Amino acid sequence: MEKIIGIGNALVDILVRLKEDSLLEQMQLPKGGMTLIDEAQQRELRTCMQGLQVEQSTGGSAGNTILALASLGASVGFVGKTGRDALGRFYAESQKAAGIDARLLQCDLPTGVANTFISPDGERTFGTCLGAAATLQASDITPALFEGVGLAHIEGYLVQNHDLMEAICQTAMEMSVQLSLDLASYNVVAADLPFFRHLVQDYIDIVFANEEEAAAFTGQKNPMEALRQIAALKCLAVVKLGSKGASARLGREEVVVSAHKVPVVDTTAAGDFFAGGFLYALNRGASLKECLSCGALLSEHVIGVVGTKLPEEEWKEISVQCSMFNVQ
Repeated sequence: MEKIIGIGNALVDILVRLKEDSLLEQMQLPKGGMTLIDEAQQRELRTCMQGLQVEQSTGGSAGNTILALASLGASVGFVGKTGRDALGRFYAESQKAAGIDARLLQCDLPTGVANTFISPDGERTFGTCLGAAATLQASDITPALFEGVGLAHIEGYLVQNHDLMEAICQTAMEMSVQLSLDLASYNVVAADLPFFRHLVQDYIDIVFANEEEAAAFTGQKNPMEALRQIAALKCLAVVKLGSKGASARLGREEVVVSAHKVPVVDTTAAGDFFAGGFLYALNRGASLKECLSCGALLSEHVIGVVGTKLPEEEWKEISVQCSMFNVQ
Protein backbone atom coordinates (compact mmCIF):
# COMPACT_ATOMS: atom_id res chain seq x y z
CA MET A 1 0.00 0.00 0.00
CA GLU A 2 1.19 3.50 -0.82
CA LYS A 3 1.81 5.87 2.05
CA ILE A 4 -0.92 8.40 2.80
CA ILE A 5 -0.27 11.64 4.65
CA GLY A 6 -2.72 14.10 6.10
CA ILE A 7 -2.14 17.84 6.03
CA GLY A 8 -4.18 19.95 8.39
CA ASN A 9 -4.64 21.74 11.66
CA ALA A 10 -2.90 19.92 14.52
CA LEU A 11 -5.53 20.43 17.19
CA VAL A 12 -6.31 18.94 20.57
CA ASP A 13 -10.03 18.26 20.93
CA ILE A 14 -11.66 19.36 24.16
CA LEU A 15 -14.91 17.39 24.10
CA VAL A 16 -17.92 18.63 26.06
CA ARG A 17 -21.30 16.87 26.20
CA LEU A 18 -24.18 19.35 26.50
CA LYS A 19 -27.52 18.70 28.16
CA GLU A 20 -29.06 21.41 25.97
CA ASP A 21 -27.85 23.94 23.37
CA SER A 22 -28.09 27.26 25.21
CA LEU A 23 -24.29 27.51 25.51
CA LEU A 24 -24.02 27.49 21.72
CA GLU A 25 -26.42 30.41 21.49
CA GLN A 26 -24.62 32.24 24.29
CA MET A 27 -21.26 31.92 22.49
CA GLN A 28 -22.81 32.56 19.04
CA LEU A 29 -21.64 29.22 17.68
CA PRO A 30 -23.84 27.99 14.79
CA LYS A 31 -24.95 24.45 15.60
CA GLY A 32 -23.24 21.88 13.38
CA GLY A 33 -20.66 24.34 12.08
CA MET A 34 -17.07 25.33 12.76
CA THR A 35 -16.38 28.84 14.05
CA LEU A 36 -12.89 30.26 14.50
CA ILE A 37 -12.40 32.03 17.82
CA ASP A 38 -9.57 34.16 19.21
CA GLU A 39 -7.70 33.85 22.50
CA ALA A 40 -10.17 36.12 24.33
CA GLN A 41 -13.12 34.01 23.21
CA GLN A 42 -11.20 30.87 24.15
CA ARG A 43 -10.78 32.18 27.69
CA GLU A 44 -14.49 32.98 27.81
CA LEU A 45 -15.33 29.46 26.65
CA ARG A 46 -13.09 27.96 29.32
CA THR A 47 -15.02 29.95 31.92
CA CYS A 48 -18.35 28.72 30.52
CA MET A 49 -17.10 25.12 30.56
CA GLN A 50 -16.17 25.16 34.23
CA GLY A 51 -18.10 22.46 36.03
CA LEU A 52 -18.82 20.54 32.83
CA GLN A 53 -17.34 17.12 32.16
CA VAL A 54 -14.65 17.34 29.47
CA GLU A 55 -12.47 14.82 27.64
CA GLN A 56 -9.25 15.40 25.69
CA SER A 57 -7.99 13.73 22.51
CA THR A 58 -6.02 14.52 19.40
CA GLY A 59 -8.14 16.09 16.72
CA GLY A 60 -8.26 18.10 13.54
CA SER A 61 -10.11 16.78 10.50
CA ALA A 62 -7.11 15.42 8.57
CA GLY A 63 -5.54 14.17 11.80
CA ASN A 64 -8.66 12.14 12.57
CA THR A 65 -8.63 10.60 9.09
CA ILE A 66 -4.99 9.62 9.46
CA LEU A 67 -5.68 8.16 12.91
CA ALA A 68 -8.37 5.94 11.40
CA LEU A 69 -6.01 4.80 8.64
CA ALA A 70 -3.23 4.10 11.15
CA SER A 71 -5.61 2.07 13.29
CA LEU A 72 -6.31 -0.12 10.24
CA GLY A 73 -2.59 -0.70 9.78
CA ALA A 74 -2.01 1.65 6.84
CA SER A 75 1.31 3.42 6.32
CA VAL A 76 0.55 7.05 7.20
CA GLY A 77 2.02 10.38 8.21
CA PHE A 78 0.77 13.79 9.26
CA VAL A 79 1.94 17.34 8.56
CA GLY A 80 0.86 20.11 10.91
CA LYS A 81 2.11 22.68 13.42
CA THR A 82 1.97 22.68 17.22
CA GLY A 83 3.25 24.81 20.05
CA ARG A 84 6.19 23.98 22.30
CA ASP A 85 3.86 23.21 25.17
CA ALA A 86 2.17 20.37 27.04
CA LEU A 87 -0.63 20.03 24.49
CA GLY A 88 1.93 19.94 21.67
CA ARG A 89 3.80 17.13 23.42
CA PHE A 90 0.50 15.33 23.99
CA TYR A 91 -0.30 15.60 20.27
CA ALA A 92 3.13 14.33 19.12
CA GLU A 93 3.22 11.47 21.64
CA SER A 94 -0.33 10.40 20.76
CA GLN A 95 0.49 10.27 17.04
CA LYS A 96 3.67 8.30 17.65
CA ALA A 97 1.77 5.82 19.84
CA ALA A 98 -0.76 5.36 17.03
CA GLY A 99 1.96 4.53 14.51
CA ILE A 100 1.74 7.83 12.63
CA ASP A 101 4.86 9.37 11.07
CA ALA A 102 4.37 12.78 12.70
CA ARG A 103 6.01 15.41 10.50
CA LEU A 104 5.19 18.19 12.95
CA LEU A 105 6.56 21.71 12.84
CA GLN A 106 6.62 23.91 15.94
CA CYS A 107 6.32 27.56 16.93
CA ASP A 108 6.03 29.61 20.12
CA LEU A 109 2.23 30.03 20.02
CA PRO A 110 0.03 27.66 22.06
CA THR A 111 -1.08 24.43 20.42
CA GLY A 112 -4.46 24.82 18.76
CA VAL A 113 -7.63 23.66 20.49
CA ALA A 114 -10.95 22.52 19.01
CA ASN A 115 -13.67 22.98 21.61
CA THR A 116 -16.15 20.33 20.53
CA PHE A 117 -19.67 20.67 21.88
CA ILE A 118 -21.81 17.56 21.56
CA SER A 119 -25.54 18.27 21.56
CA PRO A 120 -28.09 15.81 22.99
CA ASP A 121 -28.91 14.66 19.44
CA GLY A 122 -25.24 13.80 18.78
CA GLU A 123 -24.57 16.81 16.53
CA ARG A 124 -21.23 18.48 17.14
CA THR A 125 -20.33 22.15 17.00
CA PHE A 126 -16.79 23.49 16.96
CA GLY A 127 -15.34 26.64 18.47
CA THR A 128 -11.75 26.43 17.24
CA CYS A 129 -8.80 28.46 18.49
CA LEU A 130 -6.12 27.60 15.94
CA GLY A 131 -3.11 28.93 17.83
CA ALA A 132 0.08 27.39 16.42
CA ALA A 133 -1.86 25.50 13.74
CA ALA A 134 -2.68 28.78 12.00
CA THR A 135 1.02 29.53 11.46
CA LEU A 136 1.51 26.66 9.01
CA GLN A 137 2.47 28.59 5.89
CA ALA A 138 3.54 28.18 2.28
CA SER A 139 7.24 28.36 3.13
CA ASP A 140 6.84 25.31 5.40
CA ILE A 141 5.80 23.11 2.46
CA THR A 142 8.79 21.36 0.95
CA PRO A 143 9.19 18.38 -1.41
CA ALA A 144 10.70 16.42 1.49
CA LEU A 145 7.29 16.31 3.20
CA PHE A 146 5.95 14.32 0.21
CA GLU A 147 8.79 11.83 -0.17
CA GLY A 148 7.55 8.25 -0.34
CA VAL A 149 3.92 9.43 -0.40
CA GLY A 150 1.23 8.26 -2.82
CA LEU A 151 -1.65 10.44 -1.64
CA ALA A 152 -2.05 13.53 0.53
CA HIS A 153 -5.38 14.16 2.25
CA ILE A 154 -6.06 17.84 2.96
CA GLU A 155 -8.71 19.29 5.23
CA GLY A 156 -10.76 22.14 3.81
CA TYR A 157 -10.18 24.31 6.87
CA LEU A 158 -6.74 25.15 5.42
CA VAL A 159 -8.37 26.81 2.41
CA GLN A 160 -8.58 30.09 4.32
CA ASN A 161 -4.81 30.40 3.67
CA HIS A 162 -4.68 30.60 -0.11
CA ASP A 163 -0.89 30.73 -0.41
CA LEU A 164 -0.54 27.64 1.78
CA MET A 165 -3.04 25.66 -0.26
CA GLU A 166 -1.39 26.63 -3.54
CA ALA A 167 1.99 25.55 -2.15
CA ILE A 168 0.60 22.18 -0.99
CA CYS A 169 -1.14 21.47 -4.29
CA GLN A 170 1.70 22.59 -6.55
CA THR A 171 4.36 20.71 -4.55
CA ALA A 172 2.23 17.56 -4.49
CA MET A 173 1.79 17.73 -8.25
CA GLU A 174 5.55 18.16 -8.73
CA MET A 175 6.08 15.04 -6.58
CA SER A 176 3.37 13.06 -8.47
CA VAL A 177 1.29 12.77 -5.30
CA GLN A 178 -2.48 12.47 -5.63
CA LEU A 179 -4.63 14.86 -3.59
CA SER A 180 -7.88 14.36 -1.72
CA LEU A 181 -9.80 17.23 -0.15
CA ASP A 182 -12.47 17.17 2.55
CA LEU A 183 -14.71 20.23 2.15
CA ALA A 184 -14.72 20.52 5.96
CA SER A 185 -17.78 22.65 6.78
CA TYR A 186 -20.63 24.22 4.83
CA ASN A 187 -19.96 27.72 6.22
CA VAL A 188 -16.26 27.51 5.32
CA VAL A 189 -17.15 26.46 1.76
CA ALA A 190 -19.72 29.24 1.37
CA ALA A 191 -17.27 31.87 2.63
CA ASP A 192 -14.56 30.98 0.06
CA LEU A 193 -16.41 29.29 -2.77
CA PRO A 194 -14.46 30.61 -5.80
CA PHE A 195 -11.14 29.39 -4.34
CA PHE A 196 -12.60 25.99 -3.42
CA ARG A 197 -13.80 25.61 -7.01
CA HIS A 198 -10.37 26.61 -8.35
CA LEU A 199 -8.69 23.95 -6.20
CA VAL A 200 -11.04 21.17 -7.26
CA GLN A 201 -10.90 22.09 -10.94
CA ASP A 202 -7.12 22.46 -11.10
CA TYR A 203 -5.62 20.12 -8.52
CA ILE A 204 -7.86 17.75 -6.55
CA ASP A 205 -8.31 14.08 -7.43
CA ILE A 206 -10.81 13.08 -4.69
CA VAL A 207 -13.45 15.29 -3.02
CA PHE A 208 -15.30 14.39 0.19
CA ALA A 209 -18.42 16.34 1.19
CA ASN A 210 -21.55 15.90 3.27
CA GLU A 211 -24.93 17.03 1.96
CA GLU A 212 -24.65 20.58 3.28
CA GLU A 213 -21.09 21.04 1.99
CA ALA A 214 -22.01 19.62 -1.41
CA ALA A 215 -24.95 22.03 -1.60
CA ALA A 216 -22.74 24.97 -0.63
CA PHE A 217 -20.16 23.98 -3.26
CA THR A 218 -22.60 23.46 -6.15
CA GLY A 219 -25.65 25.55 -5.22
CA GLN A 220 -27.60 22.31 -5.70
CA LYS A 221 -29.69 21.09 -2.75
CA ASN A 222 -30.28 17.67 -4.31
CA PRO A 223 -27.24 15.68 -3.06
CA MET A 224 -27.14 13.32 -6.05
CA GLU A 225 -27.16 16.21 -8.51
CA ALA A 226 -24.46 17.86 -6.42
CA LEU A 227 -22.45 14.62 -6.59
CA ARG A 228 -22.67 14.66 -10.40
CA GLN A 229 -21.68 18.32 -10.63
CA ILE A 230 -18.58 17.73 -8.50
CA ALA A 231 -17.63 14.59 -10.46
CA ALA A 232 -17.98 16.59 -13.69
CA LEU A 233 -14.88 18.51 -12.56
CA LYS A 234 -12.93 15.33 -13.42
CA CYS A 235 -12.47 14.05 -9.87
CA LEU A 236 -13.72 11.16 -7.76
CA ALA A 237 -16.64 12.71 -5.88
CA VAL A 238 -17.93 11.34 -2.57
CA VAL A 239 -21.05 12.74 -0.91
CA LYS A 240 -22.00 11.43 2.53
CA LEU A 241 -25.77 11.21 3.03
CA GLY A 242 -25.93 10.86 6.81
CA SER A 243 -28.47 8.29 7.95
CA LYS A 244 -29.29 7.57 4.29
CA GLY A 245 -25.81 6.26 3.50
CA ALA A 246 -23.19 7.57 1.08
CA SER A 247 -22.59 8.03 -2.64
CA ALA A 248 -19.63 8.19 -5.00
CA ARG A 249 -19.14 8.94 -8.67
CA LEU A 250 -16.11 8.61 -10.93
CA GLY A 251 -16.64 9.30 -14.61
CA ARG A 252 -19.86 7.51 -15.51
CA GLU A 253 -19.76 5.07 -12.59
CA GLU A 254 -22.11 6.06 -9.77
CA VAL A 255 -22.66 4.04 -6.59
CA VAL A 256 -24.84 4.49 -3.51
CA VAL A 257 -24.75 2.44 -0.31
CA SER A 258 -27.28 2.56 2.50
CA ALA A 259 -26.45 3.13 6.15
CA HIS A 260 -27.14 0.81 9.06
CA LYS A 261 -29.15 2.16 11.96
CA VAL A 262 -26.82 2.44 14.94
CA PRO A 263 -27.06 4.39 18.21
CA VAL A 264 -25.57 7.88 17.94
CA VAL A 265 -23.52 9.09 20.90
CA ASP A 266 -21.34 11.71 19.21
CA THR A 267 -20.93 12.55 15.51
CA THR A 268 -17.44 14.01 16.07
CA ALA A 269 -15.05 12.65 13.40
CA ALA A 270 -17.79 10.64 11.66
CA GLY A 271 -16.92 12.19 8.30
CA ASP A 272 -13.19 12.03 9.01
CA PHE A 273 -13.34 8.31 9.84
CA PHE A 274 -15.50 7.76 6.78
CA ALA A 275 -12.76 9.32 4.65
CA GLY A 276 -10.20 7.11 6.39
CA GLY A 277 -12.12 3.93 5.63
CA PHE A 278 -12.79 4.98 2.05
CA LEU A 279 -9.14 5.84 1.36
CA TYR A 280 -7.97 2.62 3.04
CA ALA A 281 -10.10 0.50 0.73
CA LEU A 282 -9.30 2.63 -2.32
CA ASN A 283 -5.57 2.31 -1.64
CA ARG A 284 -5.98 -1.48 -1.60
CA GLY A 285 -7.68 -1.51 -5.00
CA ALA A 286 -11.27 -2.03 -3.83
CA SER A 287 -14.33 -1.08 -5.90
CA LEU A 288 -16.22 2.17 -5.29
CA LYS A 289 -19.00 0.25 -3.55
CA GLU A 290 -16.50 -1.46 -1.26
CA CYS A 291 -14.79 1.87 -0.55
CA LEU A 292 -18.13 3.39 0.47
CA SER A 293 -18.94 0.36 2.63
CA CYS A 294 -15.57 0.54 4.38
CA GLY A 295 -16.04 4.25 5.03
CA ALA A 296 -19.54 3.69 6.37
CA LEU A 297 -18.27 0.91 8.64
CA LEU A 298 -15.74 3.19 10.36
CA SER A 299 -18.25 6.01 10.62
CA GLU A 300 -20.82 3.74 12.26
CA HIS A 301 -18.31 2.67 14.90
CA VAL A 302 -16.98 6.11 15.80
CA ILE A 303 -20.41 7.69 16.32
CA GLY A 304 -20.96 5.15 19.09
CA VAL A 305 -18.31 6.72 21.33
CA VAL A 306 -17.39 10.20 22.56
CA GLY A 307 -14.46 11.48 20.51
CA THR A 308 -12.25 9.17 18.45
CA LYS A 309 -11.01 6.59 20.95
CA LEU A 310 -12.19 3.11 19.99
CA PRO A 311 -11.13 0.09 22.08
CA GLU A 312 -8.35 -2.06 20.62
CA GLU A 313 -10.67 -5.08 20.39
CA GLU A 314 -13.14 -3.01 18.37
CA TRP A 315 -10.38 -2.02 15.93
CA LYS A 316 -9.48 -5.69 15.53
CA GLU A 317 -13.10 -6.44 14.62
CA ILE A 318 -13.19 -3.54 12.14
CA SER A 319 -9.92 -4.66 10.54
CA VAL A 320 -11.27 -8.17 10.02
CA GLN A 321 -14.35 -6.76 8.30
CA CYS A 322 -12.28 -4.42 6.13
CA SER A 323 -10.04 -7.33 5.09
CA MET A 324 -13.08 -8.98 3.49
CA PHE A 325 -13.24 -6.32 0.78
CA ASN A 326 -11.76 -7.52 -2.51
CA VAL A 327 -8.36 -6.11 -3.40
CA GLN A 328 -6.29 -6.13 -6.56
